[in-house]
Amino acid sequence: MKINVPFIDLKRFEPGFHAALMEKFHAMTINAQFIGGAEVAALESRLQSDLQVAHAVSCANGTDALQLALRAVGVGEGDVVLVPNVTFWATFEAVVNVGAKPVTIDADITDGGVDFAAFELAIREASPKAAIIAHLYGWGSARLQDLRDLCKKHAVCLIEDGAQSYGAEFAGEPICKGAFISTTSFYPAKVLGGAGDGGAVFTDDAALADKVRRLGNHGRTAHYGYGDVGWNSRLDSLQAAFLNLSIGHIEERLASRRKAVAFYRDALPSTGIELMSAPAAYTENGYCNVCLVPDADTKLALESALKAAEIGFANIYPGVMSSQPGAAAYIKGHFGGQVGERLCASVLNLPLFPYMTDEELQRVASVVRATLAGGDHGK
Repeated sequence: MKINVPFIDLKRFEPGFHAALMEKFHAMTINAQFIGGAEVAALESRLQSDLQVAHAVSCANGTDALQLALRAVGVGEGDVVLVPNVTFWATFEAVVNVGAKPVTIDADITDGGVDFAAFELAIREASPKAAIIAHLYGWGSARLQDLRDLCKKHAVCLIEDGAQSYGAEFAGEPICKGAFISTTSFYPAKVLGGAGDGGAVFTDDAALADKVRRLGNHGRTAHYGYGDVGWNSRLDSLQAAFLNLSIGHIEERLASRRKAVAFYRDALPSTGIELMSAPAAYTENGYCNVCLVPDADTKLALESALKAAEIGFANIYPGVMSSQPGAAAYIKGHFGGQVGERLCASVLNLPLFPYMTDEELQRVASVVRATLAGGDHGK
């Protein structure tokens, strides 16, 4: 029997999750618990504990989290900020939106992070005020500690974009532990996703955390007193409630994701596909599967077969920042070569989400095997 497999399914919850959510939402709406309050406080407290950070400040979305972090560390008009050339557009536009000038850094194809040599050269030659690195695919750069040490040595504020890395571990600890300042997104498709937009900023620095919280609440020092020009980036209470219920099941969701990762790692190498894996220091969170298919014809054939079989797939991400039409007016420079372009052209992501069934995983693998073997992949 033909089994259709979505790229991601956001409707697979644990037994009783939806009923508990409806009960919680009912109580909150009856009592008009919409902004701030116990649910937001409980979420931030849980994030601090689980991620081993001193401060967790929730906000409206992951893009705002980056902009709040940039402004909190003092980045503003005309400052240079290093950004990965392979990342989601929000990483780039956050720099532009605070008035700074982005300089792109080429990718390392072994882990999807920035090329360390290019990053180091950019620090010396571009004199950045800050740098952003993105922890893509559910892990981070193999040279994460070197990047942190290098930025500290040169007094460059390092912001770690962890939108895809919730639940990942580096050297046995949460990936954001030890970061100067880091961010995450609670977009529904993330490992810890909400029922809408949301984000957070993490730091061990109390003054930075206070600045972030103030900027995300109109710059308030009192209800009608303003110490900064900020904006409204509060996480609403209903989103916090959804996240609080979800975080209670995060270990089961991570285990399910990692099980799917293990299946792909076992089933796909025999097809000739190269799987990008987390560097040795990491325990990945199972955010996404990353296949590298450098031959364009093979990649096109595989995508066509998956589409015909009604199996979802993606390309995270299909193009580098420096080639985006929207970047041309703002980009200050680029360091490194065109490895990022090669990575973007090669990536193909197969379905991966919590509670995938064995039948779904087997279906994906069988279509990939049949296609690359030249068989009848449509059945």
